[in-house]
Amino acid sequence: MHKVLVIAACGFALAACSSSGEMMKTATPTVPLQFESEPPGAEVKTSGGQTCKTPCALAVPAADFMATYSMNGFQPQTVAVKLMPPDDPRGDSEVAIGAALPRFDPSPVYAELVKAPPKRPAPRKPRAARPADAQAASPAPRTAAPPPMQPTAPAPASSPWPPAANPVR
Repeated sequence: MHKVLVIAACGFALAACSSSGEMMKTATPTVPLQFESEPPGAEVKTSGGQTCKTPCALAVPAADFMATYSMNGFQPQTVAVKLMPPDDPRGDSEVAIGAALPRFDPSPVYAELVKAPPKRPAPRKPRAARPADAQAASPAPRTAAPPPMQPTAPAPASSPWPPAANPVR
């Protein structure tokens, strides 16, 4: 009977070790953080994947992260956000309650977006004038008649045989 209890206890211990450990995990606390931009209406995306349009607030995990601001017509801007340690809770009890929460620097997170430079169109290659286009573009008045055609001698008949070096007579 004693062996059965030991085996059962080992089985429960083994089952507890093989579980996913969800009960042992501690959730990272989230802290509300305000995001602002000039001009307002920029999209903010945190390195954790959260997004919103400024002005807005997100509940972000209490850890360092990057916030990237983007808006059409403006250059994107990335702001590093650092987690600051809580203030020293020794002192007034009211301050100690609020100071136990983590805080971020900067808070609120602010970005002043800069207009993107205008896109220059690609330089165009000059179009080469075709002979027909050149004549059509600048018709020159003809004052002289074209030169007369010269009669040409008929071409000698060609033979499929190569010419002989010494013709036989």
